[in-house]
Amino acid sequence: MPIQRLNHAVLYVRDAQRSAAFYGDVLGFRRVVDMPTMVFLQAPGSTNDHDLGVFSVGEAAGPSTAGRQTVGLYHLAWEVDTLEELDEMLERARAYKAKDDRVDIVDKSAENHGPLTITSFYVGYLLPMMVEVQYFDFNPQGASRAPS
Repeated sequence: MPIQRLNHAVLYVRDAQRSAAFYGDVLGFRRVVDMPTMVFLQAPGSTNDHDLGVFSVGEAAGPSTAGRQTVGLYHLAWEVDTLEELDEMLERARAYKAKDDRVDIVDKSAENHGPLTITSFYVGYLLPMMVEVQYFDFNPQGASRAPS
């Protein structure tokens, strides 16, 4: 039987509760397992039992050098159904950044690939790894449409 999809990812973080709050407030993930040092989260439209796990390793953990000095994960990507949802999520990320300046945002941009336009933004919180939020616009006539 072939692989069907990615079922979940797990991140080691300094504080699982703090990271879970970020993923809940910005991406809309809900907590399906909530323990002091481990939280399993599910994306709003997901059929997985959970999509993301965050496990506490403690405040004394050293910084990750992945992507700067060592190899490692660059980003996870989550898809939304509409540009409006993408824009709403970007606004939530900006609002979170206004109260916690440790949020990193790479603003919305679009990449045209013939009949496919991918509009996305990146957001990161307390890790060198980013989360990409994407909207796919497929135009079978072949001409890319510019996002609004």
